[in-house]
Amino acid sequence: MLYLLKNDESASVDMQKMNKALLDDTYLLTRMLMETVRAVEGPLVIERGQALHNYAVQFYRDNDESAHAKMEELLRNLSDDEVTKVTSAIGYYSALINIAEDHHHMRRWRAHQNAVEAPAREGSLEASIEFVKKNGFSDKNLKDFFNHAHIAPVLTAHPTEVQRQSILKILNAISTLLEKRDSIADITTEEREEIEAELRVKILTLWETRVLRQSKLTVLHEVKNVMAFFSSTFLTAVPKLYKSVEKAVGANDLPPFLHIGSWIGGDRDGNPFVNADVMNEALAYQVDLAMNFYISEVGQLYSDFSLTTDRISGITPELKKLGESSPETDVHRADEPYRLAFLAIKDRLEATKIALIDGKEGRNAGADLYETPKNFIADLEIIKESLDCHGSKLLSKGKLDDLIRAVRVFGWTLAPLDIRQNSAVHGAVIAELFEFAAPGTNYTELSEEARVEILLKELETSRPLVSPHVKYSDETTKELGIFHAARAAHLKFGKNCIRTSIISMTNELSDILELAVLLKEAGILRPAENALDLNLVPLFETIKDLRDSSQIMDKLLSLPVYRKLLESRNNVQEVMIGYSDSCKDGGYLTSRWELYRAEASLVKIFAKYDVKICFFHGRGGSVGRGGGPSYQAIVAQPSGAVEGMIRLTEQGEVISAKYGNPETGRRNLEVIIAATLAATAVPKLSEPPSEDFLNVFDELSESSFKAYRGLVYETPGFEDYFWQSTVISEIAGLNIGSRPASRTKSRSIETLRAIPWTFSWSQCRIMLTSWYGLGTAIDEFLKKHGQAEGMALLQKMHREWTVFSTLLSNVDMILTKVNMDIAERYADLVEDEALRNKVFSMIKAEYDRVYDYVLKIREQTSLLEHNPVLRRVVEDRNPYIDTLNYAQIEMMRRYREQTKTCNPEETNEGIRKGIHISINGIASLLRNSG
Repeated sequence: MLYLLKNDESASVDMQKMNKALLDDTYLLTRMLMETVRAVEGPLVIERGQALHNYAVQFYRDNDESAHAKMEELLRNLSDDEVTKVTSAIGYYSALINIAEDHHHMRRWRAHQNAVEAPAREGSLEASIEFVKKNGFSDKNLKDFFNHAHIAPVLTAHPTEVQRQSILKILNAISTLLEKRDSIADITTEEREEIEAELRVKILTLWETRVLRQSKLTVLHEVKNVMAFFSSTFLTAVPKLYKSVEKAVGANDLPPFLHIGSWIGGDRDGNPFVNADVMNEALAYQVDLAMNFYISEVGQLYSDFSLTTDRISGITPELKKLGESSPETDVHRADEPYRLAFLAIKDRLEATKIALIDGKEGRNAGADLYETPKNFIADLEIIKESLDCHGSKLLSKGKLDDLIRAVRVFGWTLAPLDIRQNSAVHGAVIAELFEFAAPGTNYTELSEEARVEILLKELETSRPLVSPHVKYSDETTKELGIFHAARAAHLKFGKNCIRTSIISMTNELSDILELAVLLKEAGILRPAENALDLNLVPLFETIKDLRDSSQIMDKLLSLPVYRKLLESRNNVQEVMIGYSDSCKDGGYLTSRWELYRAEASLVKIFAKYDVKICFFHGRGGSVGRGGGPSYQAIVAQPSGAVEGMIRLTEQGEVISAKYGNPETGRRNLEVIIAATLAATAVPKLSEPPSEDFLNVFDELSESSFKAYRGLVYETPGFEDYFWQSTVISEIAGLNIGSRPASRTKSRSIETLRAIPWTFSWSQCRIMLTSWYGLGTAIDEFLKKHGQAEGMALLQKMHREWTVFSTLLSNVDMILTKVNMDIAERYADLVEDEALRNKVFSMIKAEYDRVYDYVLKIREQTSLLEHNPVLRRVVEDRNPYIDTLNYAQIEMMRRYREQTKTCNPEETNEGIRKGIHISINGIASLLRNSG
């Protein structure tokens, strides 16, 4: 079932060897899967799967359109059980292909790193340092950057990760075995056979492990799933990354500049299951994981440090005193001062863990508790200083230094937890509080000016608005409970445990001030002290909100009461901008343009008030939700929009793809650091060489916006077309997240969340949100400005302006995943023939325009012409995806026919399961589907 391009004969000998290694890995894994399925299920599943795949290959290789018809006929003749099993087999092929490719990428990266005199790769720290120094960034500038930088990928539970943790663990084990096989320089036949035997066991386990979740995830399941990446990757990879940064810049003990954040357990926006109890449990789980890691590492250090006073010249008095507090009673340890010291530390850690999580003393009741992580680090530093005292400094360079770095970065709670809620909920709570405090206020009926006035008065007094004698509504009680729990967490774990409170759908200044009043009620904002204990962050999501953002922030920063509060936040204001909803609202081109304009305008507003800005980018995995290469996205930010500070979400399937193992995790974190450095040191990277470029982009955006809105929101029946031609209905039953797919129970696109909207278009191979409107915009531009002159200007913009070239590069990539032949098969599921023909013809015509114009502007003869490696990856995957698409369409047709004659509960469960497996497989192969 392999369809892989032959080794590129034009490549270097070393590259040909590596390409052959990829082919060998892929063949090995897929052959083992075929043998496993044949042994367990019999030959029929493999034979049918092989035939379907051969037809898909035939379509691409021979340009044979009849191949697709043969696939449809074969699928129609399979039983429900057969089509489900064939779908499962191909889905697992996709997972194994991902492993082989990821392993190959790391193999190539290591080979490049080890190559003599090889140029530094874009995206590496080495390349960025070289680049910024060439542009006048001195060694002092470099150290200052890392001393003041704040870089924070934030993990979210957005439901686009379709794989179960059990499946991910098996896949990671397979990847580890491939690494093990490569790492043995002169591998023996016996060693190779042992590894291959283990691979067979893992693949058999994979086949016999349930693919789908049987019930919906809870919020705490999501917390545990994402926190698993800290155990597998971050806790070990981040300290090593810090070490490499320190070496590169010639500095020791850099302050924490990279933080891995989370908002799982604190994000209430549209998720009714997040409350104070859930948030507390999420924090407790993070503390437990962090403390267990520290205790384990200290235990390992205890085992390693067997140094005896008979062989060392002397220890410091501080170490001696630390050892004397050890609970060790074994006389055989009396001459091992370092073991005594580590045991004393371990004892204190265990006591601290119990106190933090349970709030009570455990069996280590006699041990002093660590008040803060700094006290823990101080004890570890005592050991370092003593080692240095007797010439054994080398012993601290491994695990001990890494542990100190880990504690500095992760603290007690592992990841700062963001909390988030929709502005409408905050507004409803405030309205209720005012109505009880002063009946007749009618807060929701007040003008914006009147609301701001009443909120500011409340912020100027320390008098509480909430009364303990009033019974408030459930929603108000729940929201107040969250903020009081956040305050309690600050007092218990330190203020770094919750640093940010985000206001979704910020439309007006009052939305921000409402949150400020609620924080005041919990004691997080204290007017008398001019103290604010967390970042109050507006999130601008729709096109209108992005356009209004600078005006809103101008008003906020002009308020003396708020400016005083900002002083307690180091005069830094964070602003979050939403890629997903702005794209769903106005299309890809307009979303990118309005985001760029909003950032550029906000930078000027903040400069006026001498306030530093930190942008928080709410990006998803797909291009339609802000996805794409991280390095290019960061350096394409407007001048002044980075300045050493950036936060960005890592969502769904992106988390496992980027951070599934320590090596890839470290590499992807390095890319974010390198890009932030480059964008800070050379902020003019994204500036347009000509003001004309801005005018052109604005003109293109206006046309694109009208075209996109015209299709999605103004075409009669489009809503029905969407629900019938995509798997949106079936996605709701996938159990891939705790949050509902829609904000209401209606079928309207306005209330549908951006994630299932984008995910659905990806599954049917249209990727609508990533390109629709661009073709019409260019068409109208050329008609207005002339074909030759207009095209020459657009080509010039592409060559000379990073922002425009990055946008078109992303579209170029996404178009390779679009398949209009398959999209038309999904359109056939729409019952109204006239509606089907009308909408699909609009989509197809726009696709043709975009396809042609992207090639012309990028001066290419084919898609991804300038990225042959990625083109090869996509081309290799397409036959697998096509096969799954056709299987999905057939199962959707059967399932919908059954639901016409009986209740959904009475339909064939196997078919519904098969649809979900196909969704899983397609998402896995597309990789950036949500």
